[in-house]
Amino acid sequence: MDQTTAMPMVGTSKAELLQADAELFCHTFAYLKSMALNSVVKLGIPDVLHRCGGAASLPELLSSVPLHPSKRPYLGRLMKMLAAAGIFTAEDIPAGGDGAPTTVYHLNTVSRLLVDDAGANRSSCMSPCVLLGTTNLFVSASLRLHQWLLTEEEGATTDSPFMMAHGGSLYGVGSRDPEFNALFNGAMGATSEFVAALAVHECSEVFAGITSLVDVAGGNGTTARTIAEAFPRVKCSVLDLPQVIQGISPDGTVELVAGDMMEFVPPADAVLLKYVLHNWSDQDCVKILTRCRQAISHGAKAGKVIIIDTVVGSPSHQILEGQVTMDLAMMMLFNGKAREEHNWHKMFMEAGFSHYKIHNVLGMRSLIEVHP
Repeated sequence: MDQTTAMPMVGTSKAELLQADAELFCHTFAYLKSMALNSVVKLGIPDVLHRCGGAASLPELLSSVPLHPSKRPYLGRLMKMLAAAGIFTAEDIPAGGDGAPTTVYHLNTVSRLLVDDAGANRSSCMSPCVLLGTTNLFVSASLRLHQWLLTEEEGATTDSPFMMAHGGSLYGVGSRDPEFNALFNGAMGATSEFVAALAVHECSEVFAGITSLVDVAGGNGTTARTIAEAFPRVKCSVLDLPQVIQGISPDGTVELVAGDMMEFVPPADAVLLKYVLHNWSDQDCVKILTRCRQAISHGAKAGKVIIIDTVVGSPSHQILEGQVTMDLAMMMLFNGKAREEHNWHKMFMEAGFSHYKIHNVLGMRSLIEVHP
């Protein structure tokens, strides 16, 4: 090399520069990791590993995964990439002599969340969330992000990148596309099951003294049902739009109430808002919170609002990255947002509440108790 040629980024070592180059490359092609994850979920590889006792060699995987014969040589490359990304754990077993080692792939904490087996010791299977997050409708919306940032809002079709890409809201598309609607509802149910199980275990004191609870925009009632089963003394109900309630079969565990949270919230000791407010503007959130405050102020003793949502800010880099990724996802899908504590504080005060307590025990999410 010509010794007079300056190295890029004066003051940066060669090792640092090459590390940055590799990091930038991985960020640029990060979508391949998402698509590889989508592929192994659809192929059922986490389930195959689970049925094999949590680990399997590549030949064992190939004997159970229905690949086209011509594509069998490629599965190892997919698994090697996902193992490097931390989705699976790879272990090389020496063959002895000059033979090549055999690679055995293990389930780890991340991939165990993808196991869809009724007998597995887990709170829920998160595979539906992976499939929703990597669906074509979401990916194509993300490709409109740059165009959306350059476009003046001229009506509903430019409210979000999703609307710009598909000509309607996520819920509107879901009402016209049964396959996407089923995918969305499945992912929301999986998230609800996962979070609700953690909430009743880690924050049981939050539900002490409560005799009635209404889960606002509670969908199919997964969260309310989990709370009712954990605390039989609590009478739980679900408020959601009529078209949502009509699709749910009553099971006697929770009461189903059709209505619009913007207009009315049934009276209860506690009102639950799980992953609701991040879809809405600050102004709409204040309106929803005001309705909730009115609902818990019906008796001699004021109740509480319980919020499960993102409070951005964590000493864990992984959790913080998850939180700001959630924020970007909300911007892309709804023009919503994930909020920092000062944003929550401002909305609570504007809605007439006096104090709140944040429980940071749900990873990327927090549980917030809000009091009049």
